[in-house]
Amino acid sequence: MLSITPRISIDESELSFRFVRSSGPGGQNVNKVSTAVQLEFNVPASPSLPPDVKDRFLRRAGKRISSEGTLHIRAQRFRTQEQNRADAIERLCAMVRAAAIAPRPRVATRASRASHEIRLHGKRRRSIVKKLRAKAAIEQD
Repeated sequence: MLSITPRISIDESELSFRFVRSSGPGGQNVNKVSTAVQLEFNVPASPSLPPDVKDRFLRRAGKRISSEGTLHIRAQRFRTQEQNRADAIERLCAMVRAAAIAPRPRVATRASRASHEIRLHGKRRRSIVKKLRAKAAIEQD
């Protein structure tokens, strides 16, 4: 059982791992040993995630989610299967933690009367400067 937040934990039976050959460092073992990990997690079918977290997760995951809703994470940073497996799990946990945080609702605000007046005053001043430039350009021709 992966404990992600106090209210969210994912059963490891929901995760599927495949071990494939990794690119990158490894010396002679790189062509013999399958150290890269491909983690798959079916988000819509997961009973562990609350519906609001699932929705945010699917929106945030982008191209890592297939059309069926399966998340694919490939970990090949390390030279051992154990480290890559732990890395893939940690990345999944970080994604779920980020999706578990509900965005704060936007509160509509209004500009103060003074800031509105200052803005309009600056616009008027700029307009006058441009008008004076236009007259100077006509007089030069």
